[in-house]
Amino acid sequence: MLEVRNLRVGFRQGRTILWAVRGISFTAATGEVTGLVGESGSGKSLTALAVAGLLPPGAAAGGEMIFAGERYPFARQQLWQKLRGKRIGMVFQDPQSSLNPLLPVGKQVAEPLRLHRKLPPGEAEEEVRKLFARLGINPAAARLRQYPHQLSGGLQQRVLLAAAIACRPPLLLADEPTTALDVTVQAQILKLLRAYVDREKAALVLISHDLGVIAQLADRVMVMCAGCLVETGSVADIMYEPLHPYTQLLLASLPRLDRPLNIPVLAEETLRQTEGCVFAGRCPYLRPDCLEKDPPLITISPKRAVKCLLTFQ
Repeated sequence: MLEVRNLRVGFRQGRTILWAVRGISFTAATGEVTGLVGESGSGKSLTALAVAGLLPPGAAAGGEMIFAGERYPFARQQLWQKLRGKRIGMVFQDPQSSLNPLLPVGKQVAEPLRLHRKLPPGEAEEEVRKLFARLGINPAAARLRQYPHQLSGGLQQRVLLAAAIACRPPLLLADEPTTALDVTVQAQILKLLRAYVDREKAALVLISHDLGVIAQLADRVMVMCAGCLVETGSVADIMYEPLHPYTQLLLASLPRLDRPLNIPVLAEETLRQTEGCVFAGRCPYLRPDCLEKDPPLITISPKRAVKCLLTFQ
């Protein structure tokens, strides 16, 4: 379905470029939920924005994406106009800033139907009404004409999901889709995402820093640190047998009553680092060669890979 090759995203600072995403490659398969985890600032959201063709102005990008058999260079984000909404849907993490406060939510969800499927206004509205009813945005006919401020946070997130799947895209990106939602609504949103993947045989890339959400929904997990993929594997592999020191500390940062938290902070120097392992500044197993050689992402098994010198010595 999706193959990302050597994705790089950076921002100019004077004559240099600070790379926030440093040449990552991955795939997303049909009918599979791929979880992308990491702390804030690790490059998760930039990765999603690049795949959706929504990088901010001024961003430098490199690499390419293979989607549905066609090649899309990340440096030419204008090529994504025919994909967004129709072939790629995206659920953002903040519905209040993503929805237009001046338009009824029904019109906002109908826009991709009118743009990509060329439906007349009446048919588009009926499609949205059915979609709202399926997603639990009830009473659907009344909700069509309401504005975002008239909806709760959970309903706003459902509206964003409705807009993302209105054209039944085969690839769905969800960037922190349950942020700031209570646990009951969070479970409902995750259930809707899983149902869409199963019903449409779609690929879902789920981005989150919440390991509980990833464990509940994902089939495969990719761990990002300072713009690099440092470990990939099944949910069971990552949760119960983490190999990379960063993954181990990420799991150790989950709150527990029987031990204090120990969360190393990402230093600004890590973003400027050009040689050695990106986690070297915080690694409890640091050795001199970790500062000199950047290890590749080595495949251990068909579904397992890790980027660490210690693992192979």
